[in-house]
Amino acid sequence: MVQFVHPSKEDITLEGLLGALADPMRLQIMRSLMNVEGCMSCSEAAPCPNMAKSTLSHHFRMLREAGLIRTTKKGVENQNIVRAEEINERFPGLLALILDLSKAK
Repeated sequence: MVQFVHPSKEDITLEGLLGALADPMRLQIMRSLMNVEGCMSCSEAAPCPNMAKSTLSHHFRMLREAGLIRTTKKGVENQNIVRAEEINERFPGLLALILDLSKAK
């Protein structure tokens, strides 16, 4: 069984968050995840329907390792949820600000 590694709230860094969100595709994935309540599969959150699975997997790994999302296995799908509460405890308002600012471009 696949075990996903998630950093603890204390290990989430500003540099890690900003680095992960610097990529336009990951920003789109984060917006998709923020617009739903509950979990979303990788394929549902994919910014491009024809994106290679390996590329999509890489983007989700980067978001997970930065502490932005939590991934669990459900059947054959990976379910993802934004760790918004934990991020807001660590960096109040930062995630909403970044996602709002990046929309303006």
